[in-house]
Amino acid sequence: MIHEFAESYRQSTLAFLQYAESISASDLDRKSSSDPWTPRMVIHHVTDSETNSYLRLRRLVAEPGTLIQGYDEGVWAKNSTLAYESGAIEEPLAIFRAVRASSYSLIQRLSEEDLTHEGTHSEYGLYAVSQWLTNYVAHPLDHLSQMKSILN
Repeated sequence: MIHEFAESYRQSTLAFLQYAESISASDLDRKSSSDPWTPRMVIHHVTDSETNSYLRLRRLVAEPGTLIQGYDEGVWAKNSTLAYESGAIEEPLAIFRAVRASSYSLIQRLSEEDLTHEGTHSEYGLYAVSQWLTNYVAHPLDHLSQMKSILN
């Protein structure tokens, strides 16, 4: 089971990076009528989400019972200091790549027992390592689809 999670996690990482890195400079700021976010904003969001996920996974593994704090992605996206609308994407993509590589290594070391470790998420309630894996395999793919939708 863990091997399958790890491989799915790795594949979703590669798919997101391949697509994000292929977006032209002129398309990074394109908006669609149905989505207020641009591909640039999506890339910044996914990277910030991954940096949060990095710590969440480690806390769930090392400190079962921990509190997992959510955040308001819409507020983050509108914050000019975080520069979702104007920031370069090279650094966020490098961070995404590094964080995902580190978490992938950790996932490969998980035991079946580790999958049952739970904490309490401030938005979702009980939150286990297995739920983290499901969410963070899907998250980049969901946003990959979002970017494709914006650009098509």
